[in-house]
Amino acid sequence: MRQENKFNMLSFSGKMKILHLSWMAFFISFVVWFNHAPLLGAIAKSLDISMAQVKTLLILNVALTIPARIIIGMLTDKFGPRLTYAFLLFVGSLPCFWFAFATDFTQLAMARLLLGFVGAGFVIGIRMVSEWFPANELGIAEGIYGGWGNFGSAAAAISMPTLALFFGGDNGWRYAVALSGLICLVFSVIWYFNVSDSPKGSTYFKSKKMGGLEVTSKGDFFFLLLMKLPMYIALVLVGWKLSPHGVALISESMASVVYVILAAILIYDCSCVYKVNKEIFHTPVPAIQRYQFKQVAAVNILYFTTFGSELAVVSMLPMFFAQVFKLDMVYAGLMASMFAFMNLVARPCGGWLSDHFGRKKTLMFVIAGLAMGYCAMSMINSAWPLLIAVLVAMSCSFCVQAGCGAVFAVVPLIKRRLTGQIAGMTGAYGNTGGVFFLTVLSLVDYSTFFLVIAATAILGIIAILFMNEPRGHMAEINDDGTVELIKVG
Repeated sequence: MRQENKFNMLSFSGKMKILHLSWMAFFISFVVWFNHAPLLGAIAKSLDISMAQVKTLLILNVALTIPARIIIGMLTDKFGPRLTYAFLLFVGSLPCFWFAFATDFTQLAMARLLLGFVGAGFVIGIRMVSEWFPANELGIAEGIYGGWGNFGSAAAAISMPTLALFFGGDNGWRYAVALSGLICLVFSVIWYFNVSDSPKGSTYFKSKKMGGLEVTSKGDFFFLLLMKLPMYIALVLVGWKLSPHGVALISESMASVVYVILAAILIYDCSCVYKVNKEIFHTPVPAIQRYQFKQVAAVNILYFTTFGSELAVVSMLPMFFAQVFKLDMVYAGLMASMFAFMNLVARPCGGWLSDHFGRKKTLMFVIAGLAMGYCAMSMINSAWPLLIAVLVAMSCSFCVQAGCGAVFAVVPLIKRRLTGQIAGMTGAYGNTGGVFFLTVLSLVDYSTFFLVIAATAILGIIAILFMNEPRGHMAEINDDGTVELIKVG
């Protein structure tokens, strides 16, 4: 049974201890993941890299998080959040140190590519929190986890330039980045020795099979294969950006090799999904064990727009404010951090609204607000008062972050033992959106960039119309064959 202690944010015991440690782990992973964004000006000057190479670093930072979130989701469902998060934080500190002491663009690029794995930590906490909180508290709990953890990107925007100035000199940015890696390394140990996968006496339902997401009908099998394509297209975009058509980090022939490898991985991925699900083609899944994959597809599309745009905007907003309003990069970073600052309240608010007013209604409201917010941001120019521009960005951000919170108020209610994998795929779609929007940014001006994001909200609204509001119970089978019903609404 779940612990029945009250939802008290001032408590640091029971489920509340798990929530606090979870958002702290997520917070640290995001500080490390975005520790470069507010320092790009200093990094570019230090290593004499071009603006095209700077934009490439932004894309590389989110590229590997696409497959990483899928992989980490599988590992979480199989081995549990305790071990998986400790491992990820420990290993993730290593490319952080590499980036801190890189001596050329190639080293920066490789380290940034590997640091994409740190961004997959979000998935682990989603499963952890879902194990410790009941359905009527899950939206707000996941919102706090996601919102306070996501604030790590804002904390990076504020703290990294400050630390760089504190250390001083041409290498100040290096010591600031290295310090974030050290914190990540230390917290991996703190996490491991202070959490458990589920409350005492509660069953941690593990995924029965590794290698692919389980589905429960033949139609959903083909739907899953279709939903894999955008993630691979995003990785092709990364390869194209690194080719001579982009920053020429790799040759045309090497880019072709990358495309062939991605095609081979896609074929292998699809074959693994078939192996996991081949029984459904001759043995129907009992009705009580089924779930609708369209729910997964809907949250994927919504997270593409919400978190995908957040990733892109958090990465580019310091440069945007610096160039449009002619600001010093440190000051521009502080102004831009207001976008991510909204995570503190907006994600929990999106979760709370979902708990109290329904998942679909909340999503419809915040996605419409997101579209209007980005349309407003597309009109910002140097004639605007800086304060008004920041307020518009914060208003837009509120809807973006609330949308993220509302999405993950749905994810844990689809299928408990697959929550890590579902969260992984949804998170990967967020990164797919980040790659897509950052690629658009490299090709168009700022105004068009914001309008493209607003246009994708239409797909989100269509996805919401096809969703089902989570109601009743979902069933999971214990090891002894007994059925456990878990309330979802």
